[in-house]
Amino acid sequence: MLQRCTICPHQCGIDRTKYAGRCKSTDKIKIALYSTHNFEEPCISGENGSGTIFFSNCNMNCIYCQNYEISQLGKGREITIEELANIMLEQQKNGVENINLVTPTSYVLHIIEAIKLAKNSGLHIPIVYNTNGYESVETLKKLEGYIDIYLPDLKYYYNGLGQKYSNVNNYFETATEAIKEMYRQVGLPKLNENGIMKKGLMIRHLVLPNNIENSKKVLKWIKENIDNNVYISIMAQYFPTYKAKNVDELNRKLTKKEYEKIENYLYDLDLENGYIQELGEHEEEYVPKW
Repeated sequence: MLQRCTICPHQCGIDRTKYAGRCKSTDKIKIALYSTHNFEEPCISGENGSGTIFFSNCNMNCIYCQNYEISQLGKGREITIEELANIMLEQQKNGVENINLVTPTSYVLHIIEAIKLAKNSGLHIPIVYNTNGYESVETLKKLEGYIDIYLPDLKYYYNGLGQKYSNVNNYFETATEAIKEMYRQVGLPKLNENGIMKKGLMIRHLVLPNNIENSKKVLKWIKENIDNNVYISIMAQYFPTYKAKNVDELNRKLTKKEYEKIENYLYDLDLENGYIQELGEHEEEYVPKW
């Protein structure tokens, strides 16, 4: 399948055994870091942390990406499928709540094989698919039964923003169809006795400065098209980094007034579950050191 890659919506058809695809990935797995991460949503990190595996490269080119060193510049090292399986087992041994696959899209085929190997060796904690939302439904169907928790972004309602800020076409239609498929597979969140998610869908949305209407439209779509009890995570952690520093409408953090508009709208929609991240002052400190 990698000899004519159609894993993501770009459908670039490149032979990844010979060349890098649109996502800059070849047929080798490339990761930047694996670690215990304590700064995900409380039902993901819990007290023991989430066993994150940060994959290098990405099928989007977000000009404000906080992880741009790995997603856009490709920092990382190549590993085998067997090594990936062993990392999952090592994370479990460290007592984490789950295995958290961050920006995994380019490596879906490898990940499935690694999960098989790891489960044969005793992996039993939930597996989180932590994605930008720009996914192919056909690829997601291959993941059914392997992924317990889907954690997609829904970044843009307006496709023009997807083109301008992330260099992708038809983001909204693509991501919403993908989210519907994720919901079909895993349904609403199910928590264990400690309040840790063991299965289900949680949708993330990063609020961008000067784009409040975009955020409102995203939230309204979730309310009207998924389920009132779905978990939503509204993130206020935006800070200008990478190329966004040179873009007028993105070269500052959110204002308190902007974020209050989103909070008020969220309550007006009467969505039941989720998280609202407080506006902070030192978001840069939470970006891992690659």
